[in-house]
Amino acid sequence: MANRQLYRSIVLQTLYEWDIRGYQNEALAHYGKYVAGSFNDAPVAEYKDAIELAENIAKKRVVIDDIIDKAAPSWKIEKISPVDRNVLRIGLYELLFGDHESVPPKVAINEAVELAKKFSGPKSNKFVNGVIGAVYREIGEPGKDQETKPKIPEVPYEKMPIDEKGSAVVFSQDESGAIRLGMVHDIFGYWTLPKGSIEEGETREEGTIREVKEETDWSIEIIAELGDNEYIAYHPERGPVRKHVTYYLGESAYTPPTLEVGSGGLDDVRWFELSEISDLNLYEDVSQMLIASIEIISKRNGGDQQEEEVKEGAEE
Repeated sequence: MANRQLYRSIVLQTLYEWDIRGYQNEALAHYGKYVAGSFNDAPVAEYKDAIELAENIAKKRVVIDDIIDKAAPSWKIEKISPVDRNVLRIGLYELLFGDHESVPPKVAINEAVELAKKFSGPKSNKFVNGVIGAVYREIGEPGKDQETKPKIPEVPYEKMPIDEKGSAVVFSQDESGAIRLGMVHDIFGYWTLPKGSIEEGETREEGTIREVKEETDWSIEIIAELGDNEYIAYHPERGPVRKHVTYYLGESAYTPPTLEVGSGGLDDVRWFELSEISDLNLYEDVSQMLIASIEIISKRNGGDQQEEEVKEGAEE
């Protein structure tokens, strides 16, 4: 793994999904592939190693969790946050069961502390260091005098490269006025919005229209810009990258969708009546975009009954 920070980021994100979804070991490869490609820009050769480590940690979960309980008696494993307990699982696996030639014990501890700093709360790094450090001392501090490689320097937020992405709330309205929303389903169990990268030479609107067409086979006309957000992904060569997503409202004919072959973390696509929205498992940002979309559609139609329907559903 060329970038050990990227490697462990993928392992942690994979284990997080595995943890909160009930420890389904058989789903680890699906989770790993999705988080690697969607949030970290990691190619196949990169994420395979990360998934293998996640699978090995999963096999040792009972043993590792028992060690955590003994090293942190004031914190039952189920009371530790999902991020922190999986950081501990990674660090303890590498400390106790890993290849110390590739990952010396002190590196295992340092990397776990760095993961906690990056993904968890302000005091988590001290907690992680305390728990793993206690186990390290208990086993006799192996490799205490071994030299460790310098950490990769952190990149200031304002100097990170920016990748533009486009996403759309897709809707269709028939002659009777009935409104349907088109969405895609990811392997984590959420209904979400089609999304993809804007290519060089494209406007954001053009790229979004193309990505929606490729992912779902819906041909949309952009009606309005809904807003934007940004998150950081980790690329094996470029390092941290700011992913800037612009959201649009797009209108399509009510045509049967077709999910793009090889769409990675997606497993379904379909239309929904507004009355069905309350039954869907949605991400918070998706809920907000749906609400904003229905407000716009309602104003175009001169009414607010449907707006209230979807607001109630999206906010539940």
